[in-house]
Amino acid sequence: MTIKVGDHLPDGKFTVMGPDGPMPTTVGDVFSGKKIAMFAVPGAYTPTCSKTHMPGFVDRVDELKAKGIDAIVCTAVNDIFVLSNWAKDTGATGKIEMLADGSGDFAKAIGLEIDLSNFGLGLRSKRYAMLVEDGVVKVLNVEDSPPIADKSSAATLCSMIDRSL
Repeated sequence: MTIKVGDHLPDGKFTVMGPDGPMPTTVGDVFSGKKIAMFAVPGAYTPTCSKTHMPGFVDRVDELKAKGIDAIVCTAVNDIFVLSNWAKDTGATGKIEMLADGSGDFAKAIGLEIDLSNFGLGLRSKRYAMLVEDGVVKVLNVEDSPPIADKSSAATLCSMIDRSL
């Protein structure tokens, strides 16, 4: 079943980069009591993700924070080492928290996994953006095709936040 507006995020785990290396975190740790702008990409270093999707969120960090967003998080079915280096390479370090969903368990739990085996990528996450308040999905924008980042762009999410409050 695909997650929808009004649903609670399911319990789950991510890996983040801590001061001493990879460490686990939970959906509750990340989202409980906070207003989070979350976006997912099919893969770090892929063209649309690196040229459009991530830069849009990096450029709008201040705007999102001004709208009351506590944190901006990015998830992908990649390991935390790849995501940490990608954050560094895109200027996202210290601005966007990277949540590694290495086995795709979170993507599957919310029904937003996509099989990109035909492109040599295997199971990945669909491209989406959501506003989550205290673990409840308030806005959800899912792309129809992985190379497109319009509905899930930072600009689109920013334009919807005022209406969702």
